[in-house]
Amino acid sequence: QVQLVESGGGLVQAGDSLRLSCAASGRTISTYAMGWFRQAPGKEREPVGAISRSGGTTVYADSVKGRCTISRDNAKATVYLQMNTLKPEDTAVYYCAVRRGSYAGPSSSARDYEYWGQGTQVTVSS
Repeated sequence: QVQLVESGGGLVQAGDSLRLSCAASGRTISTYAMGWFRQAPGKEREPVGAISRSGGTTVYADSVKGRCTISRDNAKATVYLQMNTLKPEDTAVYYCAVRRGSYAGPSSSARDYEYWGQGTQVTVSS
């Protein structure tokens, strides 16, 4: 079992930056790839990006590519999502997740993830 707690969300203005954190406990997350997803009101959950077990490989959704960076500190059991130049359409609840099994690489499919945090709200005003 893995417990994930996201933090760092809030209300910001368009153009601002935020760094979300995802703190893990219960297992050594260095053995797992991790992902970030988001869900806006009335919409399906969508991928933001993901990071490999080692942190050496990242993938991003086209909607955030160039504006977001995912990183991880395995010693602190924490994964980060740095978001820059935020837009109103980035408003959503952001979730981190642990990839299922022993796959080292990142995945953009929610079905590949086993454990999820409770989410943190990000609201971007125009």
